[in-house]
Amino acid sequence: MASQEEKQAQPFAGIFDEDEAEKSFLLSKPTCLLILGKPGSGKKTLARKLAQMWKFIFIEASEVIQMNIREKTEYGLKCQELLFKGQSISEELVTEMILKRIESPEVAHFGYVLSGFPSLSEEYMTVCQQIEKIKSLKLKPDFLINIKCSDYDLCQRMSGQRQHPDSGQVYQRNQWDPDVIGKHKKEKDQQEKESEEDDEEQEKDEQQTAEDPLTTSEFLHQLVQRPEDILENAEERIGTYKDIMLRPLEDWMAEQDCQYLIELDGNQQPDDLFMVSKLEVFNASLDGALNNDQLFRVLSSYKLIAPRYRWRRSRWGQACPVALKEGDIVMGNPDLAVSFLGKMYVLSSPEALKTFMLNPRPYLLPPMPLPPCKVLVFGPPFSGRTTICNLIADKYKGKV
Repeated sequence: MASQEEKQAQPFAGIFDEDEAEKSFLLSKPTCLLILGKPGSGKKTLARKLAQMWKFIFIEASEVIQMNIREKTEYGLKCQELLFKGQSISEELVTEMILKRIESPEVAHFGYVLSGFPSLSEEYMTVCQQIEKIKSLKLKPDFLINIKCSDYDLCQRMSGQRQHPDSGQVYQRNQWDPDVIGKHKKEKDQQEKESEEDDEEQEKDEQQTAEDPLTTSEFLHQLVQRPEDILENAEERIGTYKDIMLRPLEDWMAEQDCQYLIELDGNQQPDDLFMVSKLEVFNASLDGALNNDQLFRVLSSYKLIAPRYRWRRSRWGQACPVALKEGDIVMGNPDLAVSFLGKMYVLSSPEALKTFMLNPRPYLLPPMPLPPCKVLVFGPPFSGRTTICNLIADKYKGKV
């Protein structure tokens, strides 16, 4: 009787809402990323930065081997035994360790960033078999991040790399070559003069440069070139990649939803590459989370409909419905948020807000929200461009 009276006292209170939300989160799949690209394109560096940023588990062959040896697992003891004998660790053992790591409890909670798999070595599994193995994982990658870079640029980058034998740290040419460092410093000084920055900031930069160990001759003489970074070997590795891995990966990426395939310019600096990849993942994660959660947490508690009733997230996420209807994906401005039928919509401009408030129906009816696709048809006169355009538009309900 007491329980019935309690239920009647708060007839509209959803006593199970919090439990259901917690259960939904606990059953949800963590975000998983796979980094792809040619040898030397910066996959490992980007994967490590993303893992540090979002607390993902970083999974890579050398990292997994070191972890197993450090924790003295069964795999680690096998690796240690092989290394003591002067033998290399087999591809089969490395693959088993990677897959075991992906199935670990911490990965099931935090998600992972996987780099270097599929691998170029087909000693244990072919590239196609490795791709199929990834596709069959319980925790499949949600995003494929492909770093694109020309063969020439990659060869120049790898041939300019040097390693410090004690720390194992790898340095690029612009970090150790005095000529390149001097050139960059002159350009930086010229930019500082043009922008008329404060003298204090210039003195700080000069002090940091003077204290940089890379500028000392003793440190520079310790750097060595690894065999795989010799120009001929770098060209051979890239050629092998193009022969055995490029085609299967392209086929796989063609099957991937374009919203979850992120292609980056490998010629950018590591920090710039990291920022671009972070923003791309943010924009693609309209259902979920990452940066949008904070936005909707603030908006949903503003001017509540009724006590304990928050505004809900719409299927458009942070994308502007008006821009999406016109064929563009534009992120909305939180200052231009509006509610409709208990859901929150974020518009990108005052004009879009005014248009949406006059009549939101055209922007919310199916098939919206549909990611726009733009097609350009070109060719010589009388080649049938108009006919093909009309057929494509009719097939996919587009506009010519």
